[in-house]
Amino acid sequence: MQKCNVAVDIGASSGRVIVGYLIDEHLYLEEIHRFDNDMLEKKGQLCWDIDRLFQEIKTGITLTVKANFQPISIGVDTWAVDFVLLDKDKNRITEAVCYRDHRTDGIMEQVHTKVDKKTLYTQTGIQFQPFNTIYQLVALQNQHPELIEKAHYFLMIPDYLHYLLTGTITNEYTNATTTQLVNASTQRWDQSLLQQLELPSHIFSEPSKPMQSIGLLKQSLQEEWQCQAQVILPGTHDTASAVLATLADDTIFISSGTWSLMGVEHDQPITTDEALTYNFTNEGGANERIRFLKNIMGLWMIQELKREYNDRYSFSDFVELAFQENAFTSVINVNDQRFLKPECMQVAIQQYCQETKQLIPQTVGQFAKCIFDSLVESYSQTAKEIEKITGKRYNAINIIGGGSKNRYMNEKLAEKSGKTLYTGPDEATAIGNLVAQMITTGQIASIEESKNIINKSFASQKFERRGEKA
Repeated sequence: MQKCNVAVDIGASSGRVIVGYLIDEHLYLEEIHRFDNDMLEKKGQLCWDIDRLFQEIKTGITLTVKANFQPISIGVDTWAVDFVLLDKDKNRITEAVCYRDHRTDGIMEQVHTKVDKKTLYTQTGIQFQPFNTIYQLVALQNQHPELIEKAHYFLMIPDYLHYLLTGTITNEYTNATTTQLVNASTQRWDQSLLQQLELPSHIFSEPSKPMQSIGLLKQSLQEEWQCQAQVILPGTHDTASAVLATLADDTIFISSGTWSLMGVEHDQPITTDEALTYNFTNEGGANERIRFLKNIMGLWMIQELKREYNDRYSFSDFVELAFQENAFTSVINVNDQRFLKPECMQVAIQQYCQETKQLIPQTVGQFAKCIFDSLVESYSQTAKEIEKITGKRYNAINIIGGGSKNRYMNEKLAEKSGKTLYTGPDEATAIGNLVAQMITTGQIASIEESKNIINKSFASQKFERRGEKA
């Protein structure tokens, strides 16, 4: 029976249960279970089916054991900002409402009447997005104050899934920082901010740093799976886990999936006026560093295009079709809020192009090329902003995650940015999750050693500055 660590990696469109194990300083991965993660409408709100997600985790671990693996540890990572509340008996009293729901419309402006925007940025270092947890909580307070009053525990999505596995309440640090409620200097919940917004401070647990065990599986789950695995906190924010798997420290990273998270690691938060103007964020890293980055809309747009064409085209089809549309040059601002959750992505793109007096896409290839070119434009501009704010020149970009396999965007970005582009690993989030567990259990000695293992275990591609693949 092969001993292994288990990474549960759930993104905003799908989830996986992946096992990892070390043999001769090489990390091997096996995907055991993959499942969809769809938004549902419940009582007029877009929600995640959190109960089904936990059942999918259980299915994945059951299949892991049946495949003759022996889990020694398990860790969960997911997307950021969303949460649930529990009552004093630790029963869930809210749905896991999705950040794309419209309940936060207009809430940012309401909060900024109580807390000055610059003050909020200086205290938390977090970029302004209308769906940040701070605005979700205030929206809930406006609409259902009785739930806020009844709440005893605030848990982000991976915190809640860890609770279901162990019975232990935690607020993991990397994900907590995305709420815009953690003080960037103290790395604790900002009590003055909670007081100003009249949010109850007692529902927030002291942020727990990643790379620590929070206990064994519940007794019932130990009996069900015949194993005594520890549950270990990775960077529960998927980007925190992904960045652990970057190929080198001294590069700009892009974690490319439903969202594109682009930035650099830094020793201290950067909360200058310039960083505020460009709307950069300072999120907690799994390795005691700060992820200074920007949220870019990402491949959500192409995922929606795929859905609207009833899945007739694969992601690789979109890439090949984009290559065939050389003459089409329209570019959109991918961070325009209209693209967050439009009724129809194609219509939203067409309307933007019409308003900006550009050619309006009509074919599948034109839509794909428009999205890819627009993302490349945003990436290239963001790289310039990073260098301007940090005062440092970066010669390379490392794209990690599923989007790293997009040959069209890789070639175009190397050409447009003038930087050498490295791609991979495409399973960066699961790898970072597993590495955090292995460091905690002593299987890997340090983050430095993990970089060597990752570089030996997973191939990467290099795209030269003129856009040619090396």
